[in-house]
Amino acid sequence: MDLFATQIYTVTEINRAVRLLLESEARLQDAWVAGEISNLSRPVSGHVYFTLKDAAASLRCVIWKSNAWRVRFNLQNGLAVEAHGAVSVYERDGMYQLYVDTLRPAGEGRLFQEFLRLKAQLEADGLFDEQRKRHPPAFPRRIGVVTSATGAALQDILNTLGGRFPLAEVILAPTAVQGSEAPPQIVAALAALNRVKAADVIILARGGGSLEDLWCFNDERVVRAVVASQIPVITGIGHETDFTLADFAADVRAPTPTAAAVAATPHRDAVRQGLLELRARLENAWNLQHQTRQVQLSGLNSRLERSSPAWRIRNDMQRVDQLAQRCQSAVEHFFQVRKLHLEGVQHRLTALNPLAVLQRGYAVVRLPEGGVVRSARSLQPGQAVDVRLAEGGFTARVEQVKMSQQDTNHADE
Repeated sequence: MDLFATQIYTVTEINRAVRLLLESEARLQDAWVAGEISNLSRPVSGHVYFTLKDAAASLRCVIWKSNAWRVRFNLQNGLAVEAHGAVSVYERDGMYQLYVDTLRPAGEGRLFQEFLRLKAQLEADGLFDEQRKRHPPAFPRRIGVVTSATGAALQDILNTLGGRFPLAEVILAPTAVQGSEAPPQIVAALAALNRVKAADVIILARGGGSLEDLWCFNDERVVRAVVASQIPVITGIGHETDFTLADFAADVRAPTPTAAAVAATPHRDAVRQGLLELRARLENAWNLQHQTRQVQLSGLNSRLERSSPAWRIRNDMQRVDQLAQRCQSAVEHFFQVRKLHLEGVQHRLTALNPLAVLQRGYAVVRLPEGGVVRSARSLQPGQAVDVRLAEGGFTARVEQVKMSQQDTNHADE
């Protein structure tokens, strides 16, 4: 063999070739690996480093920060887990390792498969039908809580209810929320609250945990008890990313126990504001109704007055007043006409009154025997006559009779 003809690789080239070889193997890019955690490390970068080991071997593992936040349980050395990821090589150190994207406690895979099977079965039975679900009451007077009497979930619920809606009475139905004894106790607690109808809404809750810790809420007996409850049920189980079959069956699913307490009650500030709005609406409705009734009453009062004898009497009195005014006007007109007529007659009489003529300086001459002297021809010299003036009179004697030329002409004729 010619040693000088042999190709020489750099360390980098070898490590890169091994990485590419590993990454080309499909089984190693989608692998589940079971083992026990050791050499756990959490640097400030947020990444997680550890070693998976079994009785015969070990495998270095890394979880990048972007995937580490999805791990929902506490990692610690000695914990049996199942890790999913891809096998590759860290070229700088020539070290192959598992790049983990999903991590779960050992046995969770089997539980998850059972979860999916039971979910499909219960869904086919119609237990998760949205149309059968009810809305919790807006203002519950009593709230039933089904949870552990010593758990943190209960304190979170009580604190939230006390701050939001302290008027509600809380009725605790204590039960185990983990382990084999939990399902029958949860079923009994729900049944007890329904039997005595002690609550308007029920909160079924517990704090976070692994799938195994929450498994009692996936029990078929618990799911059917939630569906059978005559009282609306709100679940607040685990953390926001946790889902149980009881959540699917509940009338309302809240992500946490605190959120379940929020979903069950209105906030007291909202209640106060709602009461103020209702008060304003009531006052407006009362004022409008009062005004409407006043208008109606005024109309009825007017109709009643127009129909009453007093109204007719007042109308008749008005007619009498009008007739009296017309009569008075007619009488006044009649007397005025008569007055004008009388004045006219008076003017004519005044014009014919001899005394009126005397007022202008004329006199009336009478004979002693009483006749009026109309012509000087009827008088004789020395004859006595009575003369009447406008004021008084006197007796005179005719000295001479004088005849005018006109009187002479008349005499000749």
